[in-house]
Amino acid sequence: MGDSQVWTAAPATAEHARSVLATAWSCSVATEGVREELIGAHTVDDDGRVLLDVPEDSALLAVALCAPRGEPSAVLEFADVAPVPVRQRIRARLWIAGWFSLAEGHLVFRPTRVVLRQRSGATLIGLDEFTAAAPDPLATAEAGLLTHLADRHGDAVERLTRLVEPGSLLGATRVQPLAVDRHGLTLRIERRRAHGDVRLPFHTPADTVAQLTERVHVLLSQASGDCPRALHRRRADGDG
Repeated sequence: MGDSQVWTAAPATAEHARSVLATAWSCSVATEGVREELIGAHTVDDDGRVLLDVPEDSALLAVALCAPRGEPSAVLEFADVAPVPVRQRIRARLWIAGWFSLAEGHLVFRPTRVVLRQRSGATLIGLDEFTAAAPDPLATAEAGLLTHLADRHGDAVERLTRLVEPGSLLGATRVQPLAVDRHGLTLRIERRRAHGDVRLPFHTPADTVAQLTERVHVLLSQASGDCPRALHRRRADGDG
């Protein structure tokens, strides 16, 4: 069973992709028969180029130095992992195909194709759109914000479920904050054998943590004005 809530305003796909790129701690690089997993090794410039700092013994350096045309092709893969423990923690995957070269002590990767796979499916992002986009302003703060909400304010998460359509809570055993961006907060509703996501929109976008705090307080106030809906722990269709 999925959620029954109408999906609301969310970051554009290119913005989401740039957010994944800005916050992912690791990436996988595949090129010329070589595949390496890099941890904390990438940065991104304003044009969307990925700069890789790799060890001196990296096979990627050898590929870059020995490539006949000097710029081998490669595919970079990034995973967007939920900071709060939930079922199926990978929220999205980002693939960037392109060419890389050695410059100024970095492997400089220039994209030619960008694909973001979300729960709703895969989307090809235009290069101009990808280059022009910026990460969500809350992207780098999201992990700390969500873990704090889940670990210290479980009562607030429970109260927010009062804003969820009753049908989405049937059979629910646990609700966790899954994601937050300038447009809203997403909750993961877990059942015995399934799960669904419900998005709670902010009344206006939040560009700072202070504004986010105010937006969440507004949601909590709205929830307090509704009739409480305790989580239904009985079985529902599709949950066995």
